Amino acid sequence: MQCETYGSTPDIIGAFTEAALRNPERAAIVHEGRVITYRRLQELVNSLAGRLGPRPGVIAVPATHTPETVVALLGVLAAGGVYCPVDPAFPLSRQKDMATAADCRATIATDAVLDPRLGLPVVEFSREAAGRATSAVTGDLGQEASPEAAAYILFTSGSTGRPKPVVTPRRAISVSVRSLRDLFALTEEDRVLQFASLNWDTSLEEILPTLTVGATLVFDREAHSGSFPRFLRMVERERVSVLDLPTAFWHELVLHLAEEGTSLPDCVRLMVIGGEAVSPARLADWSRLDTGRIRLVNTYGCTETTLITHAVDLHGPAAPVPGWDWDSGTRAPIGRPLAHVVEDIGDQDELLIGGPALSLGYLGMPRATEERYAVVGGERRFRTGDRVSRTPDGLLTHEGRLNDEIKIRGIRVDPAEVEAHLAGHPAVNAVAVTGATAVGRAALVAYVVPRPDTETRNLDGDLRSYLRERVPAHLVPSRITVVPHLVLTTSGKVDRRASHQRYATVNRSKETVDER
Repeated sequence: MQCETYGSTPDIIGAFTEAALRNPERAAIVHEGRVITYRRLQELVNSLAGRLGPRPGVIAVPATHTPETVVALLGVLAAGGVYCPVDPAFPLSRQKDMATAADCRATIATDAVLDPRLGLPVVEFSREAAGRATSAVTGDLGQEASPEAAAYILFTSGSTGRPKPVVTPRRAISVSVRSLRDLFALTEEDRVLQFASLNWDTSLEEILPTLTVGATLVFDREAHSGSFPRFLRMVERERVSVLDLPTAFWHELVLHLAEEGTSLPDCVRLMVIGGEAVSPARLADWSRLDTGRIRLVNTYGCTETTLITHAVDLHGPAAPVPGWDWDSGTRAPIGRPLAHVVEDIGDQDELLIGGPALSLGYLGMPRATEERYAVVGGERRFRTGDRVSRTPDGLLTHEGRLNDEIKIRGIRVDPAEVEAHLAGHPAVNAVAVTGATAVGRAALVAYVVPRPDTETRNLDGDLRSYLRERVPAHLVPSRITVVPHLVLTTSGKVDRRASHQRYATVNRSKETVDER
């Protein structure tokens, strides 16, 4: 199929600069009521780019819900460098693995700092330190960088126990952001909530389309308060018009609205969801609420294919008429490819994605890159591992996975990565990790065979503590069950699914199976 090419798409920094010059006094960012105008944001970005110097390489940035992270992102790109977000809350060993795999050259100290034991040179920067930074464009290096130059490095789960660094070039993020501005129909009047973790690429689909069209990005701690009433009051107070939420969070929000008999504030015009399958029951609830004016857009994408590649309006003014009957349990489609996306359906109905938004591969991992990036008709495609079917009107529907990867909190997880870490504990003889559904949410569960003579009474808690010292929270299983042995396939390999089926009904309070 045909798609839009990179062509004359301006570099992401060029697009931001144009927006800033058009709207110098408009609010670019609102943080807890404090306003940063486009003029001031450009000054801060250019000041940081000047401090970094030309083409500074890969820069580790503390990823926090603050404007400083956005300044760091744009400043690194303006200098012609490579942005690598690292959550300062991650365990030290994880931060080290990420910094080493990405070949980070330095880190930026903003409102947060990464662990000094990383040994990276520190570039000090703050809004106050920028002082009277000039608004003159000092980020020319970014605009002049090759479209094939790396823009950022993000990580996906790896089977070896170490995260895989995905390298995304500037042409990929530039063309993707252009498509998302069109998909969201963003204007300068929009106010977009920054909700996603700054460590994941969903944050980029909130930040970059907003700041390259001249709209306003909203940061507010109430977004993560854990209280839906407070969340909704904040949305109304800040006049948020666009929400981009994980599907799991949206499910819970819809339940709250339905149970309380309330609705979203009138200011909301667009609800973007994605990360996992949409519940037909929640869609039925949503369609019965006062939501007819709000576009509900379901999205699909992979880190390796840069942000969103497929989308469809499930409800609202742009949805098909008469629409779907969600009460019948109809599965929600993932949509059609965006204008820049090349799409193929390969063997076993696997979705293959190509086009100008394709990433460069996994840094320093040629074998893993070769396994996941195929060549079709002389052009590269990413093998998503997702099975799909196509409806008569061209919409794709997700039909399951071809491998064992699962989505936890909207983040792709390879169970083998968790298994590798658990297997490193001296009390573990064998382990199987898989996905399960608990209270309507996808969760990781682990089954562990202890070494002989191991005291198992507190082993599950010990293993959970062991993991928390090494991996992010989404890689810590919600349940660890000690079992006498695992189920094997006929070839002698651990059968994750069969092991789960055998032990899933054990007494949860005991979390230990005794088959003597």
